[in-house]
Amino acid sequence: MREELTALGFRHRIVAAPNPLAARILANAYDGLAIANDAVMRETLGRMPVERIGLAREVATAFARMGLRTLSQVLALPRDTLARRFPAQVQQHLDTLLGERALALECYVPPDRFDGRIELNFEVESHQALLFPLRRLTADLAAFLAGRDSGVQRFALRLQHADAADSIIQIGLLSAERDPAMLFELARGRLEQMQVVAPVRGMRLLARDLPAFVPEHRELFDERPQQLLPWEQLRERLRARLGDEAVQGLRAQADHRPEHAWQVAGDDKPGPILQGPPRPGWLLREPIPLRASWRVPSVSNLAGGTVATCAATIT
Repeated sequence: MREELTALGFRHRIVAAPNPLAARILANAYDGLAIANDAVMRETLGRMPVERIGLAREVATAFARMGLRTLSQVLALPRDTLARRFPAQVQQHLDTLLGERALALECYVPPDRFDGRIELNFEVESHQALLFPLRRLTADLAAFLAGRDSGVQRFALRLQHADAADSIIQIGLLSAERDPAMLFELARGRLEQMQVVAPVRGMRLLARDLPAFVPEHRELFDERPQQLLPWEQLRERLRARLGDEAVQGLRAQADHRPEHAWQVAGDDKPGPILQGPPRPGWLLREPIPLRASWRVPSVSNLAGGTVATCAATIT
C-alpha cells in the first residue's frame, strides 16, 4: 500500500486498530502503528490530546479550560458529569472511539467518469515536454479504472492554452483497456500527430465511456518472446500512429463466390457465414476433380475471369 500511494504522489499515514474511528484518530499522531486488541487501543488513545480526538472545537476548548489535556483525563470523569455539561453527541463519540458503540461505514463509491487535470508551471510548446504530465494522467486513469474494476474505450485529451481554445485529441479503442503503459502509448501516438497551435498551460484528460473490463485469457506459461507485443496492443498502437482507418481486418461475407466471401472490416464483429458443406477458400486456374464418394461441385477461376464448374464421382 505504501509503494502504491508513494508512486501516485500521495502523502499518507497508515494505522491499524480494532475499529475504524480509532484508526482514523490515531493517524493524526502516528504512522505505521498496528494495535491488536482493545486494551492496547484504549491505552494508546488515552495519551491523545483532546483537540486531536475528533471533537468539535468548542468542546475541545471547554475540556482544555477545565484542565483536561488528554483523553484519559476526560474518561476519568463520571459519565453523568459529562452528560450534564456536554451534548449527548460527545459521549456517543467517545463510546464509538473506544469500540463500545458500532460505527457503520459508508463505502467509497467512485464517480462515473474520470476528469483529471495538470496545470503546468510554464508554457510548453513541444510534444516532448508534454509527455511527463501525459504519463501522470494516464497512470491516474489506470488507477481509477482499477478501483472501479472497469476499462476505458474512449477518452479525450484537452490541451489548454492561455489565449486560444482548447485543442482536443480524441482517443478511441476497439475494446476496453486499462493498462497504464498501453493508454500512455496510445495517447502519445495521437499527441505526436497533432500540431501544437499555441503554448500549452494545462492538460486535462476526460473519460466517460467506462465499460466493464474483461481480462484477456492467456496461457499459464506465456511462450511469447518478450520483445513481441500481444496482437491487441499492436493493433491499438498502429491505429494510434497511422490513424483509425489505416488498420482494418477481414470478416466472412455470405456469398457463393469464394473470392467474394470475405470483406474488409473495421471492427471485430463477425459477419454472416454461409451454411453448408466445406468449399474452397480460393480458386485454381484449372479445375481439379474431387475424389469423394458423393458429388461435390468444384469451382475454378479461369484466366479470363469466367467461372467453370465440374463434378466427379469416385468410388
